[in-house]
Amino acid sequence: MKAILNNSFSKKEKLPALTENTFWRYFNFIALYIAQGIPEGMLFYGLPAWMAMHGKTPGEIGGLVAMAALPWSFKIIVAPLMDRYSFLPMGRRRPWVLFGQFGLVCTFAGMSMIPDPLNHLNWLMWAVFVVSSFGALQDVATDGMAVDVIPVSQQARANGLMWGAKIAGISASLAIGTWLLNNYGFQYAILSLSTIIGLIMLVPLFLKERPGEKVVPWTKGCIAAENNLLQSASWIGLLKSLGKVFLLKNSLLLATVGFVAMISFNYLDTLLPVFTVQALGWTNETYAQQYASASLTGGIGGMLIGGILIDRFGKRRMMNIYFFAMIVSNIVFVLMNKYWQSNLFITGFMVAYQVLYVFFTIGFFAAAMQCCWKKVSATQFTLYMALSNLGRAVGAALLGPMKKNYSWEYAILAFSVILAIAWLILTFINFNKQHKQVSVLNDEELLKNTPAFH
Repeated sequence: MKAILNNSFSKKEKLPALTENTFWRYFNFIALYIAQGIPEGMLFYGLPAWMAMHGKTPGEIGGLVAMAALPWSFKIIVAPLMDRYSFLPMGRRRPWVLFGQFGLVCTFAGMSMIPDPLNHLNWLMWAVFVVSSFGALQDVATDGMAVDVIPVSQQARANGLMWGAKIAGISASLAIGTWLLNNYGFQYAILSLSTIIGLIMLVPLFLKERPGEKVVPWTKGCIAAENNLLQSASWIGLLKSLGKVFLLKNSLLLATVGFVAMISFNYLDTLLPVFTVQALGWTNETYAQQYASASLTGGIGGMLIGGILIDRFGKRRMMNIYFFAMIVSNIVFVLMNKYWQSNLFITGFMVAYQVLYVFFTIGFFAAAMQCCWKKVSATQFTLYMALSNLGRAVGAALLGPMKKNYSWEYAILAFSVILAIAWLILTFINFNKQHKQVSVLNDEELLKNTPAFH
């Protein structure tokens, strides 16, 4: 009981707490999402383009991207562990964030030691899998921290900043990493990027979740009273609560939208470096520069207005607009294939796609947070994300068979077909009904814990 203290001495502390400072709250999540974007920029975009330039087949490239995407579908295994266990004197999520970040630094640096990776693809694929595993772990912890410390009124804006920061990390990693790959080699490129991730680790190391907590295990601090109330007491209770809310009709529909939409997005993301390098004759550095510019444009747009548009016009309306615009722009791109030799035309399509993709993702994340029950919000939100990332693995794996059996026109057009299915499912979701049902679940839980009920 002595560990659970009132945090009345927080004003004397020099280090800021995320729950009490909006600026440092945003700064923390921007930094952590940049750190996520750095390995993703290389694993999902830089290395596939590099492999394409060296003559690797679409199947081999799709296999590597699938190995990078697969661990993100396992996040639901880790999330309940974070809800159930933590070193509470350092915060409910922060110990997990630091563990994931440290593992990301070490495994990414370790991947740089693979000799002649183009001729040891099995080693490279397994290294990519391990790096992605720690990236996914850090993502779960970061999202759990966001659900815990970001007020509801700031969630849409925060999602815009976070996703924009991730895109910025992906873009910078893709451009810088590809230049390093081409000029200094695989080992130097990966090792340099892992060093940057290590420096970013200083941000969560010195920013506490709540006032009065320990910075590291051997410093002074105590457990925040709120954390004891939030921490799940049993596995059975946690799983029952999760089942109640996730099996609601609208919750299942939203998860399906995320799964199908991510199939289409990662399918196109995996296709673009192969298409531009092998079909159009681009170098991997040209692709990296153009795609990084497009991604950065989308990321900046998301940071500046993505969350604002969602707040002003609503999640459902804006996601409908984004779906429609992406489908139409993809169809127009295929129909205007006579302009494919124009780098400006290809880059324009990339920019349009990235802006719409980022804006949709911000809306989807905000919708997922809205559909969560606070009692199990970290696990529920992670389950949405895990199913979405399983879709990413499926999308990457589709490239090989699609390109083997169809021309580039039909392979690119498949993006619109898959995305149209996700859009159709979205039309059946009733967000207001989901909110009311979650409120009923919350009221029932409060009633069970009142003395009169017993």
